[in-house]
Amino acid sequence: MADHLRKYETLFTLTPQRMRMIVEAFKEYLELGLEKPKQTVPMIPTFVFGWPSGEEKGDYLAVDLGGTNLRVCLVTLQGDGKFEITQSKYRLTEEQKQEDGQKLFDFCAESLKSFIDNSLMESGQMKDGQKLPLGFTFSYPCSQQRIDHGILIRWTKGFGAANTEGEDVAAMFHSTLEKYQLPVELTALINDTTGTLIASHYVNPQTKIACIFGTGCNAAYMEHVKDIPKMKELNIDENADMAINCEWGAFDSDEHEHLPRTKYDIIVDETSNKPGEQAFEKLISGRYLGEILRLVICELIDEGVLFLGQNTYKLENPYAFDTAFLSLMESDPTDELLMIIGIFSHFFAVETTLAERQFFRALAKLIGRRAARLSACGIAAIVSKMGYLDEGCSVGADGSLYNKYPGFADRIHEGLVDIFGERGRNITTYHAEDGSGVGSAIIAAMTKKRKDAGIHPDL
Repeated sequence: MADHLRKYETLFTLTPQRMRMIVEAFKEYLELGLEKPKQTVPMIPTFVFGWPSGEEKGDYLAVDLGGTNLRVCLVTLQGDGKFEITQSKYRLTEEQKQEDGQKLFDFCAESLKSFIDNSLMESGQMKDGQKLPLGFTFSYPCSQQRIDHGILIRWTKGFGAANTEGEDVAAMFHSTLEKYQLPVELTALINDTTGTLIASHYVNPQTKIACIFGTGCNAAYMEHVKDIPKMKELNIDENADMAINCEWGAFDSDEHEHLPRTKYDIIVDETSNKPGEQAFEKLISGRYLGEILRLVICELIDEGVLFLGQNTYKLENPYAFDTAFLSLMESDPTDELLMIIGIFSHFFAVETTLAERQFFRALAKLIGRRAARLSACGIAAIVSKMGYLDEGCSVGADGSLYNKYPGFADRIHEGLVDIFGERGRNITTYHAEDGSGVGSAIIAAMTKKRKDAGIHPDL
């Protein structure tokens, strides 16, 4: 097994020099996305102007249409970076994800109505005749011309609701809110990554960047309007700042010349529901890491190296190997690697030797470490572009991979030191605040204040 492991170490290890080359290429993609519309990494302006003061106060509603649940929240901002939150979750069925888009927004409005009636009116948190600003978190790529507008570019995360792509989802939701006569004012349409940026900065003003490392991956940061050439014609004050939703999972999807894709990564891409898209995401995100490991195992079964004489058909199903298994394999504390015995016997009905288990754990480590080091390259590209290295900054990070995968954050930090040397220690990541609830509410507060003050009221 040791000979085989050496081969995979060569394939999956990223040297510091290679990482620095990726960072340089990444910066070029970021610049190009700011310069022209419809680029590989689209760098979407969010019309969230500048940072929160931390003193935002008042009651705001947030509706978060996630991949699994719909969440409705009342966020009470208390100033001084503090808040309270009341929330309810509503499960989304597979049918709702695929049927007509207007029906999906009807469900959002019905859930909001039930939350207002049953949670807020009864507890006295909301009075009759009161109208609250609402932030709508819609975490699918949208192009925006202003903050309460968004044309859905494409569904992701397994959604496919008809009559929605190419439409203004804010207008669709707005008409549903009117139909149900809800006492709300739709103030802002936001992406969860942008919300994470704003919520994290509200609580920790050192935060300059936010990232999501979960089923997908993405980042947001605050850019100077003067450095966004594609927005010139809007005549926004050049000294203003605006949050940018990078949608960076698409990095290198056009040329495939910068990322170290192995043959397993190419198979993952070609057999995915969106071949040729999201190249960066497919090397990093929780949706794909288990599948990369499974493909290596299947190759070794075919070569007669693993599980001789055993029936391995369960391992041949695509995506049968969950990324959570990699987490468990890496964190197995026993000498005999009993957790790994359990995974293979319980889920795949195969027996393993100790040498095989040690090999699987080493392989999981290689794949997990590569994902974290590539994540560090994305963060480094923004840090380098914005000149944050010397003063240092905090990065609010969220998502199942960041929160649950053992050592993921440490490996990002190790990667940043490999890229920048000792100064890389100035960049620290931490578990972010709730962007899709709290962040959405803070953005609604900031937007209301900005428009009331007559600053770009039409954006």
